[in-house]
Amino acid sequence: MLDNQSMAALLDTFIAESDEGLTAAEEALLVLERTPEDAEALAAVFRALHTLKGNSGLFDFDAMTRIAHATEDLLDRLREGQTVVSNGIITLLLESVDVLRALLFETDRTRALSASERQLIEHLRHADPLHVPSQNAAEPILAARAARTLRIDVAKLDRLLDLSGEIGIARGRVSEMLGGPAVAGRLVLEAQRDADHLHFELQELVMKLRMVPVGPTFRQFQRIVRDTARPLGKEAELRIEGVDVEVDMSVIEHLRDPLIHMIRNSIGHGIESPAVRRAAKKPPAGTLVLRSFREAGSIVIELADDGGGIARERVLRRARERGLLPEGETLTDAQVVELIFHPGFSTAETVTGLSGRGVGLDVVRRNIDAIHGSITVETEQGRGTTFRMRLPLTLAIVDGLGVGVAGESFVIPMEAVVEALHLPAGATGPSQATGVIQHRGESIPFVRLRERLSLFTDSVSPVPVSDKARENVVVVRYARGLAALVVDELHGECHTVVKPLPQPLRGIRGLSGSAILPNGRITFIVDVPGLLQVEIDQRSSVARNPSLFRNSTRSTQEWSCSAI
Repeated sequence: MLDNQSMAALLDTFIAESDEGLTAAEEALLVLERTPEDAEALAAVFRALHTLKGNSGLFDFDAMTRIAHATEDLLDRLREGQTVVSNGIITLLLESVDVLRALLFETDRTRALSASERQLIEHLRHADPLHVPSQNAAEPILAARAARTLRIDVAKLDRLLDLSGEIGIARGRVSEMLGGPAVAGRLVLEAQRDADHLHFELQELVMKLRMVPVGPTFRQFQRIVRDTARPLGKEAELRIEGVDVEVDMSVIEHLRDPLIHMIRNSIGHGIESPAVRRAAKKPPAGTLVLRSFREAGSIVIELADDGGGIARERVLRRARERGLLPEGETLTDAQVVELIFHPGFSTAETVTGLSGRGVGLDVVRRNIDAIHGSITVETEQGRGTTFRMRLPLTLAIVDGLGVGVAGESFVIPMEAVVEALHLPAGATGPSQATGVIQHRGESIPFVRLRERLSLFTDSVSPVPVSDKARENVVVVRYARGLAALVVDELHGECHTVVKPLPQPLRGIRGLSGSAILPNGRITFIVDVPGLLQVEIDQRSSVARNPSLFRNSTRSTQEWSCSAI
């Protein structure tokens, strides 16, 4: 008899493996819909459901067992040729997968079947390929909960164990030198460097253990494409490229929602109806390409469609209707595209279940900003649109620029840093929170961190900074262009492991995490997009010129900086 702890571990394994099996069944069903004669795809679905049925019985998942059994009966009739594959049959089987996945994460394992579940079983038992009633199931569940398990190569675990032992030996060597008779500083330094090298290798290996290929996540979106296009009377298919590119599992978790919004946006606003596409001499079915590749230490993910592109005049008309753009003001193509990310913006004429409320691309921008990424758009009228996201490979380690503000240490992520500059003494008052600088011929806004984070710094009793102290400026890039952060000191580049913020500081906009410096002090990681968004949200005229903070209640002053 297993104890409670062992049973809980076994149940977690069952849930993880069953979720993978249902995902594989869903992918095979989509293949079967396109190629009904594909016997291997049908066999893959059958294996997944048969395994789920057997394992669910071991855990007394009665509802799951009965629905899986009915689904298996329908699959058996398909295999024997008693029923033929049709769109209706595939829809019914996909609804069964959705219900089984929802049941998988329920806590009440022995509850009775609900009315809708009993009806689903009846439809599965008496499925008519020409007329299958829809269950009107909720949208497919991509991940009922974030995966907290990974499959790891045993060889990597062996190396991890070896490194742990070697680091212990290196530390013992250093301790013996420091505690024994006088030893030449050169020898101690060499021993310390050996220990540092082993520690760095250990850190790199741990990071590699967290890396997972993007393919399994990307393939799940084929279902989203199918279920989004059908109610709109459109045809669309998803092509996936770069499935073997690896990225940190935490980045994958943050990618799901933005990609869902972008796919639905591409189908709802980009892909045309079959009739319109035929008139434009295009294939009736639209194509979305989801690709990933490495570039300069980052991962780039692109979603491209061959639809009608972003209608410039429609965007401008809606922007003027919403008061975001004065009459007569002209914008470049890049500025017009930027408007679609504005909160509440939509070009849809009516509100539907898919579009019209303007909450899609704004959510995408905010989610990408939250993981220190960026997103750009390229579009061509009549040819299609490409969304391009550039993301860090990991969120667990950050390369940044250390700065000092009011006696405290902060880290600005290096991917946001353009350059560091000196602020001329006396150029602006020490309490001026915002202003505008001329940076290489361009006017960009600045934010003084000491003022912006005053609530935070007051809570930790910062060391006052003299008005005569020379300040510095860190020029940063963010979604809307360039901005500058005024800081007191520059500490140089650093490589830190990201830790959560202490509980009292969570929720403060402008901070995304913390880290421990080599000297033992705690430093805080600046959330550049979040910090600047606070400034943007406070100014009603930002939409007219998103690259500048204007209409400030505080006075602003233009000044020039000299590069360090």
